[in-house]
Amino acid sequence: MSDFIKLAERYLEIWNEPDAQARAQKIRDLCQEDVTYTDPMADVSGHEAFNALVGAVQQQFAGMVFTLDGSVDAHHDLARFTWGLAPAGADEALAIGFDVIKTGPDGRLAAVYGFLDKIPG
Repeated sequence: MSDFIKLAERYLEIWNEPDAQARAQKIRDLCQEDVTYTDPMADVSGHEAFNALVGAVQQQFAGMVFTLDGSVDAHHDLARFTWGLAPAGADEALAIGFDVIKTGPDGRLAAVYGFLDKIPG
């Protein structure tokens, strides 16, 4: 289980990395080349597309930080966890969701499925 906690934390580090080149390296380290990311507003595959998506989200929610909210529930090659998005130091998240991650045989992320529970109006 602790491996999945670390994996979820590293995954959220990608979403919080403002430098596109540093973020690209984190994506290469954590994700398979053909990684897919799917949520209600996006469906991308591959390192470059995932990096571009994260960059676009960061522009839309400038100054916001993703945090792990609660525990990570995992079995086999799957894990799910809740995250919050808020200004750094804020007490309450403006957006809340949960992601399901699937690892490949090498332990890197193969797929991410995102669900949005609360989004800013």
